[in-house]
Amino acid sequence: MDALIQILTDWGYVGMFFASILAGSVFPFCSEVVMAALFALGLSPTLLVCIASVGNTIGGMTCYYMGRLGHLDWIEKYCHIRHEKVLKMQKTLQGKGSLMAFFSFIPGIGAVIVVTLGFMRSNLMLTLISMFVGKVVRYIILVLALAGTLTLLG
Repeated sequence: MDALIQILTDWGYVGMFFASILAGSVFPFCSEVVMAALFALGLSPTLLVCIASVGNTIGGMTCYYMGRLGHLDWIEKYCHIRHEKVLKMQKTLQGKGSLMAFFSFIPGIGAVIVVTLGFMRSNLMLTLISMFVGKVVRYIILVLALAGTLTLLG
């Protein structure tokens, strides 16, 4: 994993894009580490947030479409999300709809939320927009935290 993080960091903005796609999908990856490294190297925080948010949303939409296919056995096999979790999340999301995609950045349940929204065939555009806004907010908070941390250390 360390070698992959190093490669993605060496690739700069392109590496940030691929790291965020991986992190947004069902693969266990931490784009925050790549962003922190690139931020420390002096890359533009605004560009990092934009690129990471777009990439992470693309990764998240792969989860949405896995759910939209509607095959619980595939979701369990490829997304490693038990069908019981999807059905339980479906009850939780009932009546709340696409706007819950905002919380797709939360580790552990974010992918379950998005897969379930796909399974429920939630509104594509609302899901996409809600997910994107959540990702932007998350990465802005990360950059602000990194800036504060580096200021404290410097």
